[in-house]
Amino acid sequence: MTSLTLFTPAGVVAEKASLRRAGRRLQALGFEVTIDAHAAARHQRFGGDDAARLAALHRVAGQAPSIAMATRGGYGLTRLLDAIEWKRIAASIERGTRWVGHSDLTALQLGLLAHAKGITWAGPMACYDFGREGDDAVDEVTRDCFVEAMSGELEAVGFRTEPGFDGLEARGTLWGGNLCMLVSLLGTPHFPRVKGGVLFLEDVNEHPYRVERMLLQLQQAGVLDAQKAVLLGAFSDWKPSPLDRGYTLKSAIAHVRSRIRTPLLTGLPFGHVPTKVSLPVGARVSLVVQARDVLIAW
Repeated sequence: MTSLTLFTPAGVVAEKASLRRAGRRLQALGFEVTIDAHAAARHQRFGGDDAARLAALHRVAGQAPSIAMATRGGYGLTRLLDAIEWKRIAASIERGTRWVGHSDLTALQLGLLAHAKGITWAGPMACYDFGREGDDAVDEVTRDCFVEAMSGELEAVGFRTEPGFDGLEARGTLWGGNLCMLVSLLGTPHFPRVKGGVLFLEDVNEHPYRVERMLLQLQQAGVLDAQKAVLLGAFSDWKPSPLDRGYTLKSAIAHVRSRIRTPLLTGLPFGHVPTKVSLPVGARVSLVVQARDVLIAW
């Protein structure tokens, strides 16, 4: 069986029952599941204090399971970035470990890309995607894409985008993740300097004006125009304001498009939503658009 370890690098696991459900469901998919001894630890809003979470991260790296999956995101990895031994994480990848998650785990994935290279996987997390209540709580696309990715069988993902990009082709390093986390790394040693890449972004609980502001910060920092393409996933769970007066996420994206040269495509099935693909962060990919159909292959 493929070994899979669940660990908590950031926010506290609110309900231990969700962690147990995730373990059972992943076990039923054929994985040999181990829950890290401190996965359910609690310290303020964190899954253990900083020292405990850092130790868990290094411990899992030393064990080098086939898969290291975060229980959840939240906030906490930013506190650890200066202390992470990046060579340990890279060594585990060389031994075959696939680090998987999204949200706050973006900090770990991009930090690794900046310091030591190595491919990680933007994909589901234990409690968010496999720990929900209900017999049909696990999204089939998310589940099947994850299983194929972890087995090495997944070689491409596809989605539908808006008209206007037919014929677009791009090759480069696939990188990105949570928009807020990526922007928080700007100007630090943990921000990867990727040029000619394919950047993907998503976020949650961020009003469109905040999304626009962060995208413009990336534009003004020269990041967006240094890419071959920018792919937008889901920007979910934000609430309209009575001050919007017709301003929407679509308006924000249109304004950003007017400021950049790089093609900006929407529709990537990824983010804080039930249906998400698994994406190899740091891998060289080819992107092709035919009509409205987008294919990302690696």
